[in-house]
Amino acid sequence: MSSPLFLGFDLSTQQLKAIVIAEDVSIVHESAVHFDRDLPSHGTTNGAVKGPDEGEVTSPVLMWLEAIDLVMQRVKNAGVDLNAIVGISGAGQQHGSVYWSEEAEKALAAMDPKRSLADPGHLAPRAFALPNAPIWQDSSTTKDCRNLEAAVGGPQVLADLTGSRAYERFTGPQIARICRLKPAAYRDSARISLVSSFIPSLFLGHIAPIEVSDASGMNLMNVLTCKWDDALLEACGGPELRAKIGPEPVVGGTILGRISQWWVERWGFNPDCIIAPFTGDNSATVVALSAPGDALLSLGTSTTLLLSIPPADSPPARFTTSHLLSHPTTLDAQIAMLCYKNGALAREQIRDRCAGADWARYNELVEQSPQGGSGFMGFYFPLPEIIPPGVQGEFIFQCKDNEEPQLVHGLQPDASQHARAILESQFLSIKSRITAILPAHSPPLQRLIVTGGSSANQTIRQLAADVFGMRVYVAESKEAAGTGGAVLAKFAWWKAHVGGASGSFEEMTMETGEVERMRLVATPKDEVTKVYDGLVDNYRRCEERVVHLCGQA
Repeated sequence: MSSPLFLGFDLSTQQLKAIVIAEDVSIVHESAVHFDRDLPSHGTTNGAVKGPDEGEVTSPVLMWLEAIDLVMQRVKNAGVDLNAIVGISGAGQQHGSVYWSEEAEKALAAMDPKRSLADPGHLAPRAFALPNAPIWQDSSTTKDCRNLEAAVGGPQVLADLTGSRAYERFTGPQIARICRLKPAAYRDSARISLVSSFIPSLFLGHIAPIEVSDASGMNLMNVLTCKWDDALLEACGGPELRAKIGPEPVVGGTILGRISQWWVERWGFNPDCIIAPFTGDNSATVVALSAPGDALLSLGTSTTLLLSIPPADSPPARFTTSHLLSHPTTLDAQIAMLCYKNGALAREQIRDRCAGADWARYNELVEQSPQGGSGFMGFYFPLPEIIPPGVQGEFIFQCKDNEEPQLVHGLQPDASQHARAILESQFLSIKSRITAILPAHSPPLQRLIVTGGSSANQTIRQLAADVFGMRVYVAESKEAAGTGGAVLAKFAWWKAHVGGASGSFEEMTMETGEVERMRLVATPKDEVTKVYDGLVDNYRRCEERVVHLCGQA
């Protein structure tokens, strides 16, 4: 028998990727379908359709079915032995939702191997109550967000319960809007899936349950018990939503079932191939790149921190400016998520002003200036920020010991101090919040894995190591979410064949010696980290002034 292979999908906003890995997690094959380019008949822009209502953003479900047909053809044409694939899982863009009709279960169970998924009348339109799926870019649900928060006692109460306050993109408010504005479509929706549970439903031939980590992006699940909350279900969709949302969420590593006969006959899959729960794209990235006790810092257009928090006696703190997700493989573990809008854009604006758009010159300015900028602290928000919410503009402070920070006027926009100050303030914002989120007596964090465009800059890597007091690594793979999906398929297969029901994800990775290939790129200097530890309180005081100043504007 050939060596086992594992297939992972990543259905993101703009494309569908398929990643095939071997047992040692090496990538055997990858294919992709780009929605705008490969499937232009759907008229999407960057994979999405805007309107007709203000803030409404959706993707055609039929386009996703066509993409799965096409990507499978590309995988097969590349010579991948589909019969050797023993497990399938993957990732879906978070928050998006698919509305199945009363006919869906019958249609899924009776799929004809002579017909493609997207063949007219095969699944679409009859299996779907809505032809388009609301996705994470949708911002049409502000009214529903406020209604949901009011129903439970406010944003902090909702954050304590679900891990997040109500956000327009979250699935609960999306469902509430459809219930309110499209009551017939809501009534006709027998089941509601996330994008991450829609895809395994096609492989199983019946509707799959939702997975715990992706359920954390719905405002419908208790993030600590990983169970649906009846009061939240009632607030978003009335008493019938519990039946529509399906059984309690499932954890990664579960076997949902064997692949359906349609895939065996049409594509030549092994009938014993298992289907495992798919998760959200951020959670799949955590699976691919980190373990509990690691932090993952994406330094792209936005700045995102994903922090894997091991099980502890007390739960992590929940805030209205951050997210807490259940962990996809480890019950009682969580992922904290911080997302900032002003990432690379703000850094590049300062680089252009201070260093003539030259990164080498910019790095020199950072390295020549003292840690902590001699008490100089800058805040740079060209766009309205998410953390802290709504602040915008540029604010410079001088901090002396325990004195109140003084707002500085008259510093030139191209002054060299800005180069270091923007990095320090971006990282200190994260550092101050990690401390607040982590449970008391948490073990020290282990590794900081950096990704995104700025992760190639050695000066930024070293400053991150020093501020956070952590060794900094970069991952060699660029396809983290799809690879994480394939690893989740392997985890379910490993538990069934080797580890047993109690086998942990960490045991699997230690046993097979597979850790996503990482390269150590920076080590913290203890004496410098102590300087930054002492700046956290000053940072908080300055940030409070910024929030106050923006509130007065």
